[in-house]
Amino acid sequence: MSEVSAAPEKLYAKREAVHPQLVHGKYRFTKWLVLFATLGVYYFLPWLRWPRAAHEPQQAVLVDFEGARLYFFNIEIWPDEFYLVTGILVLSALALFFVTSVWGRLWCGYACPQTVWTDLFIAVERMVEGDRNKRLQLAKKPWTADKILKKVTKHSLWLLIAMATGGAWVLYFHDAPTVISKFFVGQAPASSYLFVGVLTFTTYSLAGLMREQVCTYMCPWPRIQGAMTDDKTFAVGYYALRGEPRGKHKKGQDWSELGDCIDCHACVTACPMGIDIRDGDQLECINCGLCVDACDTMMKKVGLPKGLIAYGADYRDVKDPKARRRWPQIIRPRTLFYAGVTILASAIMLFGLTGRSSLEFGVERDRAPAFTRLSDGSIRNAITARVLNKQSETHPFTIEIDGPEGLTTAAVGYEIEDGQIHFDVAPDKQIRLRIFLTMPKGEGDGDEITVTLTDDVTGETSSESLGFLGGSR
Repeated sequence: MSEVSAAPEKLYAKREAVHPQLVHGKYRFTKWLVLFATLGVYYFLPWLRWPRAAHEPQQAVLVDFEGARLYFFNIEIWPDEFYLVTGILVLSALALFFVTSVWGRLWCGYACPQTVWTDLFIAVERMVEGDRNKRLQLAKKPWTADKILKKVTKHSLWLLIAMATGGAWVLYFHDAPTVISKFFVGQAPASSYLFVGVLTFTTYSLAGLMREQVCTYMCPWPRIQGAMTDDKTFAVGYYALRGEPRGKHKKGQDWSELGDCIDCHACVTACPMGIDIRDGDQLECINCGLCVDACDTMMKKVGLPKGLIAYGADYRDVKDPKARRRWPQIIRPRTLFYAGVTILASAIMLFGLTGRSSLEFGVERDRAPAFTRLSDGSIRNAITARVLNKQSETHPFTIEIDGPEGLTTAAVGYEIEDGQIHFDVAPDKQIRLRIFLTMPKGEGDGDEITVTLTDDVTGETSSESLGFLGGSR
């Protein structure tokens, strides 16, 4: 009995390259506008100057590790205020939830960095190799000098864009003119070269080589969005009752038995994800609307109404193109919830920004020993007051100490007048004051002592309280 050898089963399908066809229409035009706007902001924002104090960087947006703060135009965020950055990220996520519940993956289709850079890379590819049909033909041709030249040119331009992407990212962490002047002569920080290399590789790989695979397999958002959308979400869809049964139409042919879809596959060839929107909702769809532009163009050519593929909810149950919903239904429980949480988070963030203090004050007591018994039997507690001036100018400050009767105070390096210590703190600087609190023998144990700091210019105050230790021992 002979054995039949079976071919090994393939668990993974080989990627088929997607070559989207260039289409024209309002959604493609909108995508071009978003592309130029977002890339313009990303590449040129680090070069924008912003007036600040002489000792501070003049860059409008800067993550300054050396100075330990984040600058965003007129806002400075210190390390102890990093909760504000967390709040901005939470607020951004909530806004994204709201947009998704109303319009589906609108972010993915227009403003996601993966989409923006992929659009740019495809535009370069189209410029060098031609539109879809020419690229498909070139892929099938043998490796001639012309093909090698086009491939080398395309990948070289991709690498230049990827390097510019990494270079622009570095500018957000160093003064842009300074680091650029040092970068090309090998004098920039080692971290700059590292991050330019990493971002060059990731941009070239994700936007040039992987493209739709990133959105389909790597990004978690397509799987999360299912919990945020419903049948009222204003997503791109195919109006099947109007389009089916689909079929080719010829001039003079009776169309009464066919739907409006002429099965031209224009929507498929225009899709950057390589899917067929006529198959219904799909995880890969990024809601970019290019299939809408492609279909509308074909409908105009054959003299049929536009909107066979369009943004709109409940499209499966609509046949008359005039009856479909043309505006999203924003007011519904899901969207109201997201909007309410977003507004609440915005209010908390606004309160946090407006309620920030321009100074930082803290008091720490010595722990070893907690108190000291002097030769006359009196008890001394040692504390350290820490004062950080977050203003851009030198400010005078006053520390006042209130406590039980009999309390005497002394400060290392400073005179005390009427229980007050006067001193100046330079901008963005911190000083520490060593203060001694003394009570007569047998008195003051557990009594509360209040240390109050006052900014003599702004009048802002901050207080810390602590209990006196050791008086009854």
